[in-house]
Amino acid sequence: MGTESLEAAIKRAESPVELLRHSTVRPHTFPVKPEFTNWRSEQRAWRASCALLDQSHHMTDLYLSGPDALRLLSDFGVNTFANFTPGKAKQYVAVNGDGYMIGDAILFHLEDGRFDLVGHPTVPNWLQYNAEAGGYDVTIERDENSADRPSGPPTVYRFELQGPTAKPLVEKLTGRPLPAVKFFHMTEFTIAGHRVRALRHGMAGRPGFELFGPWHEGDDVLAALLEAGEEFGLVRAGAKAYSTANLESGWVPTVVPAIFGPELTAYRQWLGADALGSLGGSMNSPQISDYYVTPYDLGYGHTVKFDHDFLGRAALERVAAGSHRTKVTLVWHPDDVAAVFRSLAESGVPAKYIELPKSRYAFFHVDTVLRGGQAVGLSLDVGYIANEQAFVSLATVDAEVAEPGTEVTVLWGEEPNSTKPAVERHRQVEIRATVAPAPYVQEVRQSYRTS
Repeated sequence: MGTESLEAAIKRAESPVELLRHSTVRPHTFPVKPEFTNWRSEQRAWRASCALLDQSHHMTDLYLSGPDALRLLSDFGVNTFANFTPGKAKQYVAVNGDGYMIGDAILFHLEDGRFDLVGHPTVPNWLQYNAEAGGYDVTIERDENSADRPSGPPTVYRFELQGPTAKPLVEKLTGRPLPAVKFFHMTEFTIAGHRVRALRHGMAGRPGFELFGPWHEGDDVLAALLEAGEEFGLVRAGAKAYSTANLESGWVPTVVPAIFGPELTAYRQWLGADALGSLGGSMNSPQISDYYVTPYDLGYGHTVKFDHDFLGRAALERVAAGSHRTKVTLVWHPDDVAAVFRSLAESGVPAKYIELPKSRYAFFHVDTVLRGGQAVGLSLDVGYIANEQAFVSLATVDAEVAEPGTEVTVLWGEEPNSTKPAVERHRQVEIRATVAPAPYVQEVRQSYRTS
């Protein structure tokens, strides 16, 4: 998995936190055009008409097949696999033996016994290692994202259609009424003479579909989408807008994976040093375990099903019976955000630069949330929602401060400054924020899994 193992790199840096905090590995990128028009209008498209987002390049696909494929997924997934038949998908969640998150990804059941796990490399790495180490009878095919693929195009194209006019657009393309498709179920269309698979999805919390098929057919499908879409206000959304869609749906894209305990030394020896990425934000504990979260902290409790044995089950049964943090949206105070920008034009050391629309500057971004000077949670992803004219972050906070309307403070910037390429000389500042639900938009909360 690399010329130097993660374990060797940790020993060289003397701790996981030091390694990740000063990592030169690039933050996650979306290798598509940044903007087709401008990211503000592209964000508004999934609310007002229909946005077309290209998902073909930034995710890893791990294809699993063979007699033990389902057993492998079940052994390391908190999800139920009862009635997980072909044509269905789910948000797959994996934890370590102590119940802390490894990560999540989207799992497709394509044909009987063949699965496609799609997402950041964290969970594909974890499953591939355990398949090999555990002697599972599984065939693995892997397609890296386009920034890491050695050569050639992706195996499949993926186009996301999101917004209120997605349904009539698809009906025009296919020439027939849209079939009744439940959330995270698949159907098939014929577009431009090609068979197109479609996942009923809602990436930005809006009605829509994820369309996918063989790469060589993608140009034909894209051309048909663009031609038919003119009537329905279709707008192509670039990487900048795409990166913020999760802020509306309330999905936290990355968390520090809980892989640093002594029981996982062999995994870290297998994993390449550059496989994880960097750690940024104001959270600065020397203990890597302080950055860990459970599925319950992220609002994934509904995905945890104790109907099967899986790694971490006993630990999560204890977590489920006790108290845990709550996923919320933090709405940052506009005066304090403006003060950060103003500091760029004032004398002295400025605050940490806020990039728009997505403002995280590391793969794993963890800012400390304070109330009365005491740490009460972690802010995990941050950016601007043009549709709400709000600067927000997704966070997990203690239950006593999770009530909407509660005032907290986000500590922004690093102290001391790390040496990551994306970090300039800056001073740390406190930004006031108000707790709000996640998803933040009421319409999305009411319709995300039902529209």
